[in-house]
Amino acid sequence: MLCLCGALAAMAADTYTLTDGTSVTGDLVTADNSGVMFRTGPETYSEKIPWLKLSQDSLKQLLQNAKAKPFAEPFIEPAPAETAPKPIQLADMTDVRLPLAPKRSLIGALFTSSVGLVLILLVYAASVYAGYEIAEFRARPKGMGIGMGAALPVLGPIILLCMPHMATPEPTPEEVAVAAEAEAEPQRFSVPGTPPPAAAGVPQENIQIVASGFSGAPPPQESQTEVFQRGQFMFNRRFFETKFAGFFGVARAEADRGKTMVVKTGATLLTVERISRISANEVHFETLQGEQREEVMVPFADIQQVQLKRKA
Repeated sequence: MLCLCGALAAMAADTYTLTDGTSVTGDLVTADNSGVMFRTGPETYSEKIPWLKLSQDSLKQLLQNAKAKPFAEPFIEPAPAETAPKPIQLADMTDVRLPLAPKRSLIGALFTSSVGLVLILLVYAASVYAGYEIAEFRARPKGMGIGMGAALPVLGPIILLCMPHMATPEPTPEEVAVAAEAEAEPQRFSVPGTPPPAAAGVPQENIQIVASGFSGAPPPQESQTEVFQRGQFMFNRRFFETKFAGFFGVARAEADRGKTMVVKTGATLLTVERISRISANEVHFETLQGEQREEVMVPFADIQQVQLKRKA
């Protein structure tokens, strides 16, 4: 009796083919994302078969089972007729043409468009300016050049440029005589703030400039001060060794004895007698404070101004 039931169950079971050519006969037991499992006998079960190992016919056969349909449907390939691309219908373009712009003259096109009007104004302004410049170059009246550039754009400046240079009128005999008299008259100088010699009752004297210099005693010499400001000069060892070489010795030379160095820092003003020591970052000054001499170390970064005074 059991054999008869097993035979009937085997006859009622479905057969599913695999992609490797084998087949499995049995009833569906479980189906999930990883595959399916079949019962091949009363107490025997197949291994879980992945969906990719089932043939397309088996997958379509499993679509009849409500348990396996949601998992088998994504693996079924669409029919070739469904994936075939639809033919592209090309429209007939033989009679489709862009309309041509209406034919107009160049001058009419310039005056009927905004870009053309701007170009015309630029050319007109350039013509007027060219007439002004050419009239100045040819020694002609500037009004004449501007008028020709405005009346005849482009052509007017060309005509003005082709005209000969206007000759400078020769001076009249009266103008020549006045110029000669002015050149022959000796030059007179007066000191600002003092009355003219004639008003003071002193006979007027002329200062004659000769090749050797001014006649009379030389003017008194005043003390001169040379200022070295931070920003215009870089205060470092090379600066002091170059500009103030005479201040390094114990006894200064005769030419440097009339010089005084004044160093201005952020808070003090130092009158330097000599430079005792100097390094890459600082300098040591020997200063005179009243009756005492003392040595002061000043970094180059603190120096704001250096003055060199030359006495008369």
